[in-house]
Amino acid sequence: MAKIFIDNIEYNVKDQTQIADVCEKHGIPFSCNSGVCGTCQIEVLEGPDNLAELNQEEKDMAMDRNHRLACQCVIKSGIVKVTY
Repeated sequence: MAKIFIDNIEYNVKDQTQIADVCEKHGIPFSCNSGVCGTCQIEVLEGPDNLAELNQEEKDMAMDRNHRLACQCVIKSGIVKVTY
């Protein structure tokens, strides 16, 4: 089981889970949900290695391992802390 902290609030999620649902429930704004608008950009404070590699949509938006799109991120396992 993985853990994601969004602004210091802890959520348990299954390994290999896309984090979009928990981020959206916490109030991170979403618009397109397909990685082209950048609305759901998050800052990864801890655990960037616990996220899957950047996908093409994130690369096209000039994201890096510490700045990701919540609609595209998958948590592999472990602990990740983010803010928006």
